[in-house]
Amino acid sequence: MRFARPRQRNDDERILPLINVVFLLLIFFMLAGRFSASDPFEIEPPRSASEGVATERDILVLVGADGRLALDGEIIEETALGAAVADRLSPDKEMRLWLKADGSAEATRVVEVMELLRAAGAERLRLLTVTGGG
Repeated sequence: MRFARPRQRNDDERILPLINVVFLLLIFFMLAGRFSASDPFEIEPPRSASEGVATERDILVLVGADGRLALDGEIIEETALGAAVADRLSPDKEMRLWLKADGSAEATRVVEVMELLRAAGAERLRLLTVTGGG
């Protein structure tokens, strides 16, 4: 029996399948991956003249223009917000809590949410704004 000898492949023929696989993986991860979590509803923060920057956030509460609430990217009812924040704060009372309210949200609604968070045990509450007074 005679078997045909496999022909010798040059370097281009050996590396082309590897390039194809790497390229397909790159496209897959670009389409499937998410770099940052998006807010569950549109928020336009109010403008501020201060230069404070939120470097790290422990808990993020969102208040929409229509009064809707979200906790760390998940829409939540007002009745459940206090309990959820209290559960998150129970291990560490020094944990910071960020409040990101829409600029067109009613001020009374934002104050109500702030009071609810204080009642839940938040000692360090910060209001996120966009820098620039105008």
